[in-house]
Amino acid sequence: MKIEEFMIRDVISVSKETTIKQLLEKLVQNKITGVPVVDGEGKLLGMVTDGDVIRHIQPKGRTVYDIFSLILVSEQTDLTERLSYSLNRPVKEIMQKNVFTVNPKSPIDEAMNVFSKHHIKKIPVVNPANRVIGVISRGDLIRYITTQLIDQAVEK
Repeated sequence: MKIEEFMIRDVISVSKETTIKQLLEKLVQNKITGVPVVDGEGKLLGMVTDGDVIRHIQPKGRTVYDIFSLILVSEQTDLTERLSYSLNRPVKEIMQKNVFTVNPKSPIDEAMNVFSKHHIKKIPVVNPANRVIGVISRGDLIRYITTQLIDQAVEK
């Protein structure tokens, strides 16, 4: 089976200038965990996920530095303070730029290999011009595998 046979074609994406606030609204409204970041022509620039946002807004812990008996203390940053600073920042500051992609004509095994080796949740499907034409998620793959197993069990 080819990736194009079950990839999600209605891709929700953002631009690199989309704010983190706008990204969060889009993720919540669409009940998704990440989106491709594309340019005006739909070419892939990166990926941004809920995990990227959480890592970005995570309050910094208290750190103590001892430099030859001169002790400096960096106090914890409050989550509310960090959020107010972050919400209007563009996603280009937190997006992943090195993104694994798959070709729509590739076999499903290729997507399975990427998911298992790199522990990611979504893979953009791109055409030869690097335009995002679909997305495949681990959930899509699990649904496919489960359906195939159920169909095979019914046939026996």
